Amino acid sequence: MSDRDMPLISRRNSLLWGGVTAGMLLGGHHLQAAGEAEPKELPQTPEEALERLYAGNSRFATGQSLAIHRDLDRVKQIANKQTPFAAFLGCADSRVPIEFVFDQGFGDLFVTRIAGNIASSENIGSLEFSAHGLQCKVIYVLGHSNCGAVKATLDGQEVPGQISGLFQHIRPAVKQSGGNLEVAITENVRNQATIIAESSPLISRLIQRKMLIVAGGVYDLATGRVTPLDPLL
Repeated sequence: MSDRDMPLISRRNSLLWGGVTAGMLLGGHHLQAAGEAEPKELPQTPEEALERLYAGNSRFATGQSLAIHRDLDRVKQIANKQTPFAAFLGCADSRVPIEFVFDQGFGDLFVTRIAGNIASSENIGSLEFSAHGLQCKVIYVLGHSNCGAVKATLDGQEVPGQISGLFQHIRPAVKQSGGNLEVAITENVRNQATIIAESSPLISRLIQRKMLIVAGGVYDLATGRVTPLDPLL
């Protein structure tokens, strides 16, 4: 497969994450060091938005969270209008509060959550609204270590109620994993990000216009760190 034939999301994120990584290592212009004040203005590009997310997670994982935008004054400030800079598809797991993980607060992130962080049509519709209606710069799929939904799909045992309705979305990742849970979790993030980027014409157009990035990562429950996935495809 030539570079021209590679899916757009893969090419864009491969180039992007190389730049973000270099910025992190070299103290890039937009990336705030731990303990430094978060800028008040919103990120102007998808790259700046993604850098802000990773800078926030770095602060969180090193015990230096700024914990901004988490008081009643902020609640009152945004009561009439929200301007989040990034949107998330995350797992419903209680151990993964996304705003805390990325050291953000009220009004900063537009978050959808469902067990297994699966890209159902309803979730994609919400993410389309975040990108088109709210002009979010990033759509981020966040998986996490020891995910119960992925583990249940991998085990293949009978479950009560409608829980098994999640499995059809996760099975492709299980098939790719060779029976390894952590690999299945990673591949599930990749798969769901691909579905979001490629199944929605609205999101695809924004990616092509370089107004949006679809990215993904896996949160480690033990360390608090998010490991970005690159390339997504």
